[in-house]
Amino acid sequence: MFILTLEQTPEGVFSIVDDDGEQIIPIFEEEDDVERYHLFLEEDDDYVPLAIREIDYDLIVNACEDRNQKYAIISPDDFIIPPTSLK
Repeated sequence: MFILTLEQTPEGVFSIVDDDGEQIIPIFEEEDDVERYHLFLEEDDDYVPLAIREIDYDLIVNACEDRNQKYAIISPDDFIIPPTSLK
């Protein structure tokens, strides 16, 4: 499993905001998919340097559930693109 974190602060996990204003952590099953998503993010004018981190499935899911943090497992069959602005 792979997530994006702030480059200088690895404990700062990247999340997106849904239509209801809630933060959701995308958790990617495949490294190629997180790399592609990261490339899309780098094109945004408001890009904040991020790092790709490999993480154990149970560790990230348990951490999210312990904190009532929403998350989405992104499988190879899913295709997501970042919002047009990270603001």
